[in-house]
Amino acid sequence: MAKTESTGSTWRYRWAHRQNVRRVSTYRGAEAAWRRRDDELRRLRALAADFQGSAAAGSGLALELAADEVVLWALPAAQLVEVRHTTVLPAPDLTVAPPTGPLRPRRPDGVRVTDAGMAVITSRRLVLLGGRGRRDWAYGRITGLAHDPAAPVTLIQVLDRRRTSGLLLPTDAAPDFRFKLTLAFADAIEQRAAVIAQLDELIAEHAQLKPFRPAVNTPAQARVSALVPGGRRTIAVAAAIALLVPAALIESDPSDPTGGAEVAAAATPATTPSVAPARIGPALALKPPPPKPTKSPRPSPSATQGPRCGAPENPLGYDFCGGTRIRKPAAEVCDWFDCVPQFWAGRGYLVQCRDGSISLAGGGSKACANHQGVRRTITK
Repeated sequence: MAKTESTGSTWRYRWAHRQNVRRVSTYRGAEAAWRRRDDELRRLRALAADFQGSAAAGSGLALELAADEVVLWALPAAQLVEVRHTTVLPAPDLTVAPPTGPLRPRRPDGVRVTDAGMAVITSRRLVLLGGRGRRDWAYGRITGLAHDPAAPVTLIQVLDRRRTSGLLLPTDAAPDFRFKLTLAFADAIEQRAAVIAQLDELIAEHAQLKPFRPAVNTPAQARVSALVPGGRRTIAVAAAIALLVPAALIESDPSDPTGGAEVAAAATPATTPSVAPARIGPALALKPPPPKPTKSPRPSPSATQGPRCGAPENPLGYDFCGGTRIRKPAAEVCDWFDCVPQFWAGRGYLVQCRDGSISLAGGGSKACANHQGVRRTITK
């Protein structure tokens, strides 16, 4: 029996321990985020039910209230903004949209600040008590209202004012301001119950999203793939590479601007040493390589040769008739052909220059550069 520690020293016990720790950590993070959202929705629900003001709340403000008007909320730090270009805002609605992300303390393009002061939400209007005067937005005259989703800016259009204006607020106060403005507008049109019903629906939908505590993994559930770093994904990638690499090697072919078959080999001449056949153990199921063809005895220059298509007489079988390009010429090629200086420094295939000499730089841009250019390819 395998010796184990408190968490188990065998790989199955270690795997189960890691999986359980990871699952519990993920669950706790999701559960904390869910609870924060649930607390926020319930706070808004309680605020919507109890939101009310009083006439006494506006006693210290430089604001004259109507007989049936009360102050619902006041924010000391607010800035008056105006839109430079003409725009059409959507009609105000009572949607309680969940925040999509934190607001950034920036001013959108095309919006300029014209004043600063205190923003006051009353039961009949939104007011900015600024240093340059007072700006009112009566609920009954609002035709358009939009909250910027990325910046703490609320824009408003009213019937008696041509230019669109609004408020730029501190980022931490903007969400509460927007919700309380929605409640005040809902009260003005006698629709607060619709906002409360919407919040009840959001709370019920959010309750269905509560994360469940994950089941505990046991050592018996461990798979052999857990022994490999990365698990089944690593095995799948390795298998794909094992299939693709041989296919890529088979299909790979050196680029050749002129086309045709080639014989790939080194550019420098070398004698072929005798190699003893490799011994393969019986445990390896490898197919033995085909035997290498032995060199035939070197024919004499006077021997009968096939058609050369104008190539010099040579026992190497090189001609100009077309066939396989030669990338590894025989060591004695310069005995039968007129090789250019530095012939063996070439990196390409055999070509004949226009002055009759041959070069091993075929396929390159500098082939026969000092010999009037390339005339034709030498083949075999």
